[in-house]
Amino acid sequence: MKVATSQPFCLIYSLYQHEYLGYLWEPFIVQLNDRGELTLLHQSISSKNINEFAERLDDTDFELVKLIDAIQQEVVIKKFSSKKTTPTDFFLKVFDKNKGDKNVQDSICNYIESHRAKICPLLVDKRVFIMGNDGNPIREEVTIPTEPASVRFHVMRNADNTHYYPTIRHQGVKVEFQHRDAILLGEDPAWLLLDAKLYHFKPAVDGKKLKPFFHKKFIVIPKSIEEDYYRKFVSSLITLFDVYAKGFEIRSESFRPIPQLNLSENFIESATAGSSASSAVATDTDVTLTLSFNYGDHSFRFDSFTASANVSMETREDEYIFHKIQRDIPREKETIRMLRERNLHLRNGQAVLPKAEAFSWIQDHYEPLLEQGFVISQSPTDSKRYFLGYSSLQLSIHENRDWFDIFAVVRFGEYEIPFLQLKQLILDKKREFTLPNGEVAVIPESWFSQYSELFAFANDHDDEDHLILHKHHISLVQELQEESLAATIINRKLEKLRDFEEIEAYPLPQGLNGTLRPYQKAGYDWLRFLNQYQFGGCLADDMGLGKTLQTLSLLQSQYENGAKEASLIVMPTSLLYNWQLEIKKFTPMLRVLVYTGTYREKNIDLFNQYDIVLTSYGIVRIDVELLQRYPFHYIILDESQAIKNPGSNISKALSLLQSRFRLILSGTPLENSTMDLWSQMNFVNPGLLGSQSFFRNEFQIPIEKRGDEKKTQRLYSIIKPFMLRRHKSQVATELPEKVESIQYCAMSEEQEKAYEEAKSYYRNMILQHIEEEGIAKSQMVVLQGLTRLRQLANHPRMVDSEYEFSSGKLEEVLAKIETVVGEKHKILIFSQFVKHLDLVKSELEERGFPYAYLDGNTQDRQGQVELFQTNEQVPIFLISLKAGGLGLNLTAADYVFILDPWWNPAIEAQAIDRAHRIGQDKTVFTYKFISQNTVEEKILALQHSKQRLASELITTEDTFVKSLSKEDVLSLLE
Repeated sequence: MKVATSQPFCLIYSLYQHEYLGYLWEPFIVQLNDRGELTLLHQSISSKNINEFAERLDDTDFELVKLIDAIQQEVVIKKFSSKKTTPTDFFLKVFDKNKGDKNVQDSICNYIESHRAKICPLLVDKRVFIMGNDGNPIREEVTIPTEPASVRFHVMRNADNTHYYPTIRHQGVKVEFQHRDAILLGEDPAWLLLDAKLYHFKPAVDGKKLKPFFHKKFIVIPKSIEEDYYRKFVSSLITLFDVYAKGFEIRSESFRPIPQLNLSENFIESATAGSSASSAVATDTDVTLTLSFNYGDHSFRFDSFTASANVSMETREDEYIFHKIQRDIPREKETIRMLRERNLHLRNGQAVLPKAEAFSWIQDHYEPLLEQGFVISQSPTDSKRYFLGYSSLQLSIHENRDWFDIFAVVRFGEYEIPFLQLKQLILDKKREFTLPNGEVAVIPESWFSQYSELFAFANDHDDEDHLILHKHHISLVQELQEESLAATIINRKLEKLRDFEEIEAYPLPQGLNGTLRPYQKAGYDWLRFLNQYQFGGCLADDMGLGKTLQTLSLLQSQYENGAKEASLIVMPTSLLYNWQLEIKKFTPMLRVLVYTGTYREKNIDLFNQYDIVLTSYGIVRIDVELLQRYPFHYIILDESQAIKNPGSNISKALSLLQSRFRLILSGTPLENSTMDLWSQMNFVNPGLLGSQSFFRNEFQIPIEKRGDEKKTQRLYSIIKPFMLRRHKSQVATELPEKVESIQYCAMSEEQEKAYEEAKSYYRNMILQHIEEEGIAKSQMVVLQGLTRLRQLANHPRMVDSEYEFSSGKLEEVLAKIETVVGEKHKILIFSQFVKHLDLVKSELEERGFPYAYLDGNTQDRQGQVELFQTNEQVPIFLISLKAGGLGLNLTAADYVFILDPWWNPAIEAQAIDRAHRIGQDKTVFTYKFISQNTVEEKILALQHSKQRLASELITTEDTFVKSLSKEDVLSLLE
C-alpha cells in the first residue's frame, strides 16, 4: 500500500522478534486521517525510499533508518557470509546447536548489540510500536519515559551463604520486573522493555546484571567463595551503584578534595589499566604534569574513567568492612575546567609539555593556584631539581640620536643575571641554565616569544653592556612601552601613525559623487596619511562598511592631485561588475578599463588612456609578464585573502608588479593561519614582518601551536599602524538603521550555458503560446518558464540533479557567509526555494558551520528560533521565505541574505524585518544576491517600473504574472 506524500503521515518504528537475531525494528510510514490519527494504510521504508518523505522527517529519522537497515537479515548475511546463500541456509548453519560456528555467532551478536546501543537512545521522542503476529506494525504503542530508572542491588550475607538481587525504581515507584516477561532490547547499556514501557537507567547498568533475575528471585553465593566474591564483585558493585548491605558494613567517608599538581621528568602512563586510550610519549625535553586529588589520606588521579566513588575492602576476623570514599566529581571537573581556562589541557589527568612551556605556565599561574588550595610539587624521584620560584625581567630603553639603547636585568629568586648572558641562549633556543645553588632555571617561553624578535633585529653595543635597535623598528619599542617596561619619545610622524585618532583631516576630492559617513571619512584620512608617507596599508573593515567607497575616494583624490599612471585593482572575477557599478556611481569622472575576458587587448600602452584598470587574480597570473612592465600608480587587491598563501602562483605574480603605492582590502585578512597576515602585509610593506622563515618561527608556531597570547599582541602591535579594522558594532551610531546592497553574481561557464539553453527553449515556447492563446491564457506557461529560469539562475542542480558543476551565486554566497561568520556576526538566509536552501545546507555541513533551519515542514519552529537567538555557536539561520517571512523575532541577526528576488519587494521587506525590529540594537545589513544577465535582473527592473502595483496588489507569483504584458514577458526573456 502506497502512502500519499501529499497527505499527512507519520513515521513509526515497529518492534518485532527475529528467530536468530533477536529483537529488531522496522520503520513504517503510516497515513494519518483528518483528526491526525494513525490509519491502517502504511508503507515500509528504508534508506532507499526515505527521500520521498524527507520534507517531514528530521536528521534523527535518517540516522535511525540507516542504523535499522544495517541490522536487517539480508545485510547481516552479506556482511558475515562470503558466499551467496539463502537466509534459511545461512541461519540454520551458523546457529546450529551442535555444528554452528560460535565465533560467527558471537560476531553477529556483538554487531547487532552495538547497533541496538545506538538505536535505543535515538528512539526517545519517536513513536514506537510492537508489531502484531499478523504483521500489523501498530498493534501496541510503546512509551519511552524521559526520566531514567535506577537500580539498587541488595546483598544479604547469611550464616551459610549470600543472597544477591536487584530492585528497580522509576520516579520513586518500584518497578516489578521479575516473572513479568521483561525484555532486554539493549544489554550494554541496558534498555528494558516492560509492560509497553522502554526504560533506560542512570547510572547505566549492564543488562547482564539484570537478566538472571527475570525468572528468579535471587542468586545464592556459597560460603566457600565468599571472600573472593566480596573483594571483586561486591566492591565494584558498591563503587558504581547504590547497594543495600545486610551482614556486612559499608562506611561512606567524605572529604573535601585538595588538588595536587605534580611535575615529573619521569613519564607516567596516561591510560588507566585495561583502557584502550593511547599514551603520548615524553622526550628528554618534556615534563609531565599530573593532576591528582587528595581525600584525607587517600590520593586519586583524575582521568576520564573516574568513577564517582573509590571502594576498598577491609577484613576483621569474620567481618567485611567496605570503605567507600565518595569523590566530589563536580568539583574535580570544575578544577579541570579552571585549568583548561588557564590553557592547561589535561588528558586522563596528565599533560606532557615542553619544559620551558610547563615552567612558564607554572610561574604564570603559581600564585593563583596556591590561592585556590593547590599543592604544587616535583616528583622526589627526579634527579634534576628545578627552580620553581619567582622570576622577573626589568627592561629600560633610552632613545639615542639614531637608535635606541636597551638595558635589561633578569632575576631568578635571589640571583640577578645580566640579560646579555641570556641573549645567545634565546637565539639558540636553549632554555636551561644552572643557578649558583645548583638548581636549574628554565627560561620562560614568553621570553623567547617576546625577545627573540628583539634580539634578531638588535645588535651588540661596543661597550658590551647593552643592545642597540634601529629606529625603523619603532613598533617593537612601542609594544615594550605599552607594557610599561620602558618609556621613550617618538617623533611626530611616527606618533601620529601609532595613534589613529591623531591623523589630520584631508579635504575630500571635488569629483566624489557621494557622502562619506564620519567613520568612512576617518578611513579616507588614514589612507591619505599612508599615501603621504609612502606606506602600504590594509583596509580591513567589516563587510558592508564601505571599503569600496573609501578606496574610490582615495583614488579620486590621487587623480585630482595629478596622478598620471593608471591604478590596478585586482579582485575575484565575481566582483568585477560590482566595482564597475560603484565607480560609475561614486567616481564617474574616472576612466575605467575592464581588463579581462578571452579577447582582451594585451597592450599596456592602452592603460595610459585610463585612470583605473579592473582585472581578476586569474588574469594577473596569466599576464604577469606583460603587466609587470607597466608602472602602476596604485595596486589595490580586493578580497586580498586570495594571496594568503605566499607560495601560490598569484602571490608570486603580484609581487613582481610595479607600483608607487599598494593597498589591500579584506574583511577577513586572517582566515586560517597567521601566515595569511605575513603574505598580505609583506605585499603592502615588504620586510615589515621579517623573512617568511623568521615569521614562521617567531610568530606562526608560537601563536598557532602554543596559543601564545603575548606573541599575538606583539604581532598586532607591529601591523597595527598599517591595518585599519572597524567592526560594525564600533561604528553603528554612525550608520543608518538598515544598509541594503545588491550583490551581482556572475554565473559559472557551465551554469550560463544551461541557463541560455533553457531561456531559448522557454522563449520560443512562451511566444508561440502567446501568439496562439493570448497573454491571458498563457500565464501558467509564463510562470513555469520564469520559475525554471530563476532556479537555473540560483543553481542548475535545482532543475537537474545530475548537474555536476558549480554555481556562481552559490560560490558568492558561501564566500560572503565565511566572511560574515569570520567577523562574528549572525545571518538570516532567505530563499523561496527549499531546494536552494538544501544546497546551501549541504555546503554548510561540509564546511562544519552550525545552523538553524526553518521551512514549512519544520515541526519545532520555536526551538529553531531559540537555538539561533540564544546559542552563540549557531551563526546561521536558513529560512524559507514563505515559512519565515512573518511572525518571527530574530534580533540576534545583523545580516540578512536574500538568495533570490521575490516578486513582491514588500515580502522581502517583511523577511528583513525579522531582524530589523524592536529590540534590535545593531545595524542590519541586507544583501540581495542577483545572478548577472538573468531574469533576476529583469525582475528587479520590473519591480521598480511597477512599484505601486508591487507594493499594493502583488502578493503571489500568480498575481505578478497576471500583471505582465506581452512586452514585459519579452523583456524578461531577452
